[in-house]
Amino acid sequence: MDLSFLGVPVAPMVRVHGGAANRMFRLDTEQGSFAVKELNVVDRREAYRVEDVFRLERAAFAAGIPMPEPIAADSQILVHRWVEGEKVPEAPVSAAYAFEIGEILARLHALDVDWPQEPVEPLTPRDWPELAERAMATGQPWADDLADRVETFLAIADFVDDCRLPGPMVLTHKDIQPWNLLAREGRPVLLDWELSGMSDLSGELGSTALGLAKGPGFDDIEPAIFGSVLEGYVAGGGVLPRPGPSWFVFMIGGWLGHTRWNILRCLAGVEAGSGPELAQSQLSAGAGVRGLPDMFGRLAEFQTLLV
Repeated sequence: MDLSFLGVPVAPMVRVHGGAANRMFRLDTEQGSFAVKELNVVDRREAYRVEDVFRLERAAFAAGIPMPEPIAADSQILVHRWVEGEKVPEAPVSAAYAFEIGEILARLHALDVDWPQEPVEPLTPRDWPELAERAMATGQPWADDLADRVETFLAIADFVDDCRLPGPMVLTHKDIQPWNLLAREGRPVLLDWELSGMSDLSGELGSTALGLAKGPGFDDIEPAIFGSVLEGYVAGGGVLPRPGPSWFVFMIGGWLGHTRWNILRCLAGVEAGSGPELAQSQLSAGAGVRGLPDMFGRLAEFQTLLV
């Protein structure tokens, strides 16, 4: 994408490190500051629906959803107005912040935005025994952990494919987690809309509420914060789906796919031309190999949050 329409740069474009899927840069020009995201086009897990997502972002921004202004998009580059704010740590947020996220979700789900029918998702891959063997053969730092948990990963894949979703399906962000949020004067700003699409409502609510109510692991979940997200959703006009394991299947399935993707990048053993660096993929693979079985083993505990 030719970025000259953003104005004359007043400083060189600067890389902003830390992305787990793409690469981000800040560009300061005479017209202001912009976030320029270079999309990973080498080995995305699924095709990026540029026009559809950009249309949703424009509608959400026009409706007052707190987010960076979407400026331009093509198959390789996304441009948004740069937003200053504080990073949200991976720790329970305040009750007020969680409540407002719930309200924002209700407003987002109420938008009338055309969205093409999405293809039927394929069955979850079950090549975990092979991946474990390759990890051992190539000396990956998390290889022993993966080998010990192969049966658990196969059980997780079964759960993802077999869990019944109560509906309804909603058009939504699909990845409202601390790393995709800012706090500006204590209030939320939603970042990184690339995964937007149709999702079962229970999975979207469960993933969001759990992500905002816990720390890096699952030992310090605050039920009151989980409940604040749901209270905000109802206050914003939303209707809660019935409780059940479906509230957590989207989070587990997404993490499973992200872990497998990073494992494959690690097994390749080379820096890809786009996306996260190999060191970041190693961190993500190790976190998934160790964290996913823990999360899967706590499903019954998580469901008590819905009472």
